[in-house]
Amino acid sequence: MSTADQTARAWQRMLSGRRLDLLDPSPLDIEIADIALGLARVARWNGQTVGDHAFSVAEHCLLVEDLIGRLFPGIEQRWRLAALLHDAPEYVIGDMISPFKAVIGGDYKQVERRIQAAVHIRFGLPATLPEDISKAIKRADIAAAFLEATQLAGFSDAEAARFFGRPGRLGGAGLETLFRLKALPVADAEARFLDRFAALDS
Repeated sequence: MSTADQTARAWQRMLSGRRLDLLDPSPLDIEIADIALGLARVARWNGQTVGDHAFSVAEHCLLVEDLIGRLFPGIEQRWRLAALLHDAPEYVIGDMISPFKAVIGGDYKQVERRIQAAVHIRFGLPATLPEDISKAIKRADIAAAFLEATQLAGFSDAEAARFFGRPGRLGGAGLETLFRLKALPVADAEARFLDRFAALDS
């Protein structure tokens, strides 16, 4: 067996023609079209959601970006872009549910962090976000998880509150009353993600 045969392939070819090295990702090999396509085809909740279509990571990212704008009015546009891209590595590594991430441990997180840093640099964001921005995105992310869990993934309100906490209120109304989630076809999710990216990356 040759040395080439023994060496594991650590890159993925994208439809754009780029080859992204998972162990040493370069910002130059990252294209928003690849991210949008990949995220629109990756299912949240391992596909265990109601409706004719899977609720995609692209839709989740759009929800988180919407939520961060509602939860933190006046937040800078670039941080809203960071919220939109907060799960961008999943266009390459997929969306693993939290219990499985806990089983895998640190290696998964290292790969995820490297890709996230490359994505940030590619689109003019700091490789590592300021702590307050990371916390704001996490708050919106958890609120999105509650909404998805109760509206799409079969969780009761009490069960979702136990795992994610309640998403909070805006203007006297619970966030859950402001959103009615419905999974989109892949092409629609991809297009909406690209449109929102274009608006935030201007």
